Amino acid sequence: MDFNQGWKSKFPINTVFKPPLLASDPSSSKSQLGPLIFNAKPDSQTELLSSPSLVSPPVLPPLPQLSLSRFLSTSSPVTPSASYKIEALFGPEQTDAASGFAHNRLQFLCCPDTGKVIVFFPTGANSDQIGFLILSVGDGMFNVKIGEDGDVFRSKKRFYQPIVRIVVNSIPDSGNCMSSSVGYLLAYTMYSVHWFVVRSGGNSGIPVLVFLGSKVFKTCSIVHACWCPELPELSVVLLESGNIFLFDLEGILHEVGLEHNLKGTRLRVLWNYTSGSKSPKWLGCEFSWHPKMLIVARSDAVFLVDFRSEQCIVSCIANIEMSGSYSSTEKDRFVAFSRAGSDGFHFALASNKLLLLCDMRKPLNPVLQWSHGLHRPCCINVFELSKLRSNSKQDTYEHASKLGFCILLGSLWNCEWSLFCYGPPLPDARGSFPSKASGICDSFYAWGLPSELSLSGHECGSGSCLFKEECLKKSSPQWVDWRRKRELVLGFGILGSDLSSPASDDDEYGGFTLIRLMSSGKLEYQRYSASWDVTRSCQKDVGLSLVDNGLCSVVEDDYKFPKRFKYLKLDNLYSFLNGNLASALEAKIKKTSSCPKEKESFDPTCHVALCKMLKASGFQLGSPSTLAFDDIHSPTTIGEIILRKKCAGLPMELLLLAFSSYSEFLEVLLDQKKVPLEFLVVPETVQLQPFVLRESSLRSNKWSNKVHRSDALVGPVLPVPFLSTLHQVRDGSSEASVGLSSEAELSLQFGEVMQVATKMAMSDSGPEVHDEHAISLADDREETWTASQPEKPFFLNHIGSFKPYAHPVCSHMVSKVVDSKAISSKNNDATGLEIFNNICPIRMTFHSSQQDFGSKELAIYNILKGQYLKRQESFDPYQDFLSRCKLQN
Repeated sequence: MDFNQGWKSKFPINTVFKPPLLASDPSSSKSQLGPLIFNAKPDSQTELLSSPSLVSPPVLPPLPQLSLSRFLSTSSPVTPSASYKIEALFGPEQTDAASGFAHNRLQFLCCPDTGKVIVFFPTGANSDQIGFLILSVGDGMFNVKIGEDGDVFRSKKRFYQPIVRIVVNSIPDSGNCMSSSVGYLLAYTMYSVHWFVVRSGGNSGIPVLVFLGSKVFKTCSIVHACWCPELPELSVVLLESGNIFLFDLEGILHEVGLEHNLKGTRLRVLWNYTSGSKSPKWLGCEFSWHPKMLIVARSDAVFLVDFRSEQCIVSCIANIEMSGSYSSTEKDRFVAFSRAGSDGFHFALASNKLLLLCDMRKPLNPVLQWSHGLHRPCCINVFELSKLRSNSKQDTYEHASKLGFCILLGSLWNCEWSLFCYGPPLPDARGSFPSKASGICDSFYAWGLPSELSLSGHECGSGSCLFKEECLKKSSPQWVDWRRKRELVLGFGILGSDLSSPASDDDEYGGFTLIRLMSSGKLEYQRYSASWDVTRSCQKDVGLSLVDNGLCSVVEDDYKFPKRFKYLKLDNLYSFLNGNLASALEAKIKKTSSCPKEKESFDPTCHVALCKMLKASGFQLGSPSTLAFDDIHSPTTIGEIILRKKCAGLPMELLLLAFSSYSEFLEVLLDQKKVPLEFLVVPETVQLQPFVLRESSLRSNKWSNKVHRSDALVGPVLPVPFLSTLHQVRDGSSEASVGLSSEAELSLQFGEVMQVATKMAMSDSGPEVHDEHAISLADDREETWTASQPEKPFFLNHIGSFKPYAHPVCSHMVSKVVDSKAISSKNNDATGLEIFNNICPIRMTFHSSQQDFGSKELAIYNILKGQYLKRQESFDPYQDFLSRCKLQN
């Protein structure tokens, strides 16, 4: 009994017993289809190039494999309850490491009639430039052409953002590659797209990337961009919001050399399809059989967009529910999408469980289905079988190779790839294949079961090697993903008959050459041959150890020494976080009191300079209670006020521990060598710490005759909480024995400063501080806004954008308010820095030697002031801020 094609396609391959669309008869497959398994040949693995320019910067964020709360509780003294609170502040975790490997980093562009292939890839310190090299074959070997400086070729254009993907499009019948354009290239970052035309470069034979233009999307990120196969100058860009922009380069090709800001044409598409999927994500788009028809994929559905008329017609041609009972549609979603074949009718879809081959002419009815068994695949490529079985020594399976296709599905991050072969039905009794153009064949069959494909060529299929590899994975720390320690394939390309790749004598059924880019910065090629069986022999030359690779660190190839890690002893910080810094210091003082003392290295000149600086800043040493808000000359946080208050209560001998000169420092012994320390220079302008603006010290790795020791003050070399606790321990203060945690002590100090701020400053009506030790100002606001109260010289503001990621000491800021009476009493003849007092309600103090401005400067100031005030009047949030805070501008 036979059934129709739609009924047969409901049974996925690898899921049911004897699926009706599987051509897997051993006796017939070997005689009609040919070998469909491809094994890497270890003896053909060759390194083409190793360069730091091929090493990508770390594409992975330094996130642990564990959840944030679990990582904090297992690697630090944070309690489980506190770790959950910290995790809640940061919101949902972004731990999808596979997202950094969603795209192939290599793109190939063939030069016709030259036997050369241009390989493009991202390069640069931030992957913000396009790099390329030229591959050719000579004397049966691959040749790599790079620049005369020994580095890869680079585009002059930099994007200053990491390149997400590079897409090329060849120009058909372009003529001689040496004197004409070869193709087009676009590279897109997260928010911008850049277009180029690729030219050979004339007699030099070095391709030239000519920049055509760019487009920046400021409000939405880019999901995908592609070229039109029929019209090479046409491309589309899909945004995360679902908007589609069409770009036609034909109008600017005659103006090559000028940088254009392309606007594109936004397609008026209305997405009226809804499903049960929560927050569906867009995957990509491809051109269909017509240049004005697009296939757009989403995580829950696929749409056909027809914009041949003025109004775009959108129809759903696939959805996640059409998989039926073989996939849980509630949790499953589409994760990868690609155009299949050159006709523009077929496309391949991959979900978390199934691989589907669909036809736009048969909506909601997949042509073929496989159960792929891969973990979170994200990359999908479709090849003609003739490309994978090129250079075959016999033509027995030539017809099958011309009619068959292969879908390569997997993940660069998980190192798992499978090959799915399909094609028209088996030959009839006469032994002839049905032609695709004859109309007899309107369906496809799966040609055999899926097979594994090793892109890296390093995997060994023997049981002993697989067992050793699993043991090595488990030996890594729980919070370290083992894939970070492994050399991964970042990009690849397959060469068939488009380049006369070196063939081996035992490639009886043909094969292909794989060019791959490794995370260590190596460009390799390896030969793959078609075979009837999977090779399971153990490869002894393949190392199974997991070592640091290019994702973790970049080292030169000639670095032959073992890596060693240096550990810092942070016992004081550990005690401070646990709230027992005082007890730890007492134990250290008792231990060191019996040890012989080293010669004191304090410099008297440094002592005098430090005293002058502190006195000029308004410090009254030993009197923390006398510290007022009068020293606030710019917006200052509560945390900065607390630090100043602590510094004012420290004796001079302790401050000498925090500020010193390089001549007083003893070199630190590290690896049996003395290494000098480095600190930031104390600014020359009179100000209290913390010092916001200052320069780094002028020194090299080691002092030399050219770089002498600086006499400038540097510091602080010890943090203020450490000095304050040391002062309490030395004086036998009762505060040291209380043993409050750092968080509780900081909250108490915050409450003390806020009490003073209540009397000295007026407050806005922003959000309250939710802290158990904080002092609420709700009871004092009525008094603050009373008209009978005198004008307060300061203003207390709560920065809501900092919440909930910062402590209240950082999100509350005190600013000095401009005295309105003093401004009104001055005439308009002021020519000094005081002219800036009447353009902003917050007073700013300038450290400048500028006394008076000339007539030209004042004229420019009046023009800019008018524009600035006009901007303030039209900016509603600013006017609301003035009204809420009772401030006048």
